[in-house]
Amino acid sequence: MKILSYNVNGIRAALNKGFYDWLDAAQPDVICLQEIKAMESQVETSVFEELGYQHYWHSAQKKGYSGVAILTKKKVKKITFGTGIDHIDFEGRVIRADFDKVSVISLYLPSGTNIDRLEYKFQFMADFKNYIDELKKSQPNLVICGDYNICHEAIDIHDPVRNKKVSGFLPEERAWIDQFMNSGFIDSFRYLNPDPHHYSWWSYRANARNNNKGWRIDYNLVSENLKDNITRSYILPEAKHSDHCPVGVELNLN
Repeated sequence: MKILSYNVNGIRAALNKGFYDWLDAAQPDVICLQEIKAMESQVETSVFEELGYQHYWHSAQKKGYSGVAILTKKKVKKITFGTGIDHIDFEGRVIRADFDKVSVISLYLPSGTNIDRLEYKFQFMADFKNYIDELKKSQPNLVICGDYNICHEAIDIHDPVRNKKVSGFLPEERAWIDQFMNSGFIDSFRYLNPDPHHYSWWSYRANARNNNKGWRIDYNLVSENLKDNITRSYILPEAKHSDHCPVGVELNLN
C-alpha cells in the first residue's frame, strides 16, 4: 500500500497549481490531505473520481479553514469522521479509513501561532493521545499521517538554536511527540532515512524553500507492530502546490 500525506494549504488553490496532474502521475493507493480549507460541495470532486479515487471529506465548521480528507483507490471497510471529541471535530482535524489490514488517519494538528492557540494545541495533543490510546485496543494497525506542526529532533529543523523558543520546536511540544512515538509508533521516514536536511515545510519568506531552510513537521507514523512491513519512506520536495510537500510510506501488507 502506497500512502502519501500532504498539507495542501487549500485544495482549490492546489488544484489550480497542477495538483490533479501530479496526483495522476504519483498514483498513491491512499492520500491523506490536510488544511483543505473547503467544504466538499466547494470542490470539483469528479476530478478525483476520474482518477479512480473514492473521496471522504471532514471539513471545519468555519468556512475556508482547516479540514482533512482521504482519497483512496483501495476499498474502505469503514470511514470515521472525527474523533467524538467536540473541539477537535469542530475544526475538522481527524478522519479515519479502516481497510482490511490497516487503519489510516489523516491528522491536522493545530499550530501554536499565539498564546491562546498554543494552549489549545496542548489540549488537543493531550486529548488526541487519549483517543489514540483507546483506538489502539480495537485498531492495532494504525498509520497516522499528517501535519503534526512539531519538529521532533534538531535534525528535523534547519536552525534548531534560533528556533528553540518558537512554537513547533518548543521543548514541551518535542517531548509530547517523543512520548507519542514511544507509545507504540515508528517515524517511518526516520526509520529508513537517518541523514539530515530533509524537510516538509518551508516559510514563504526569505526564499526559504530554494535555500532548503525548512522544518520536518509532516509524518507518517506507523504502529510498531507494522515495522517490518515498511518497505519505503520518503519526502517529495519537488511537488510545489503548497508551502508543504508530500511525505510517503509504502507498506507490504501481503
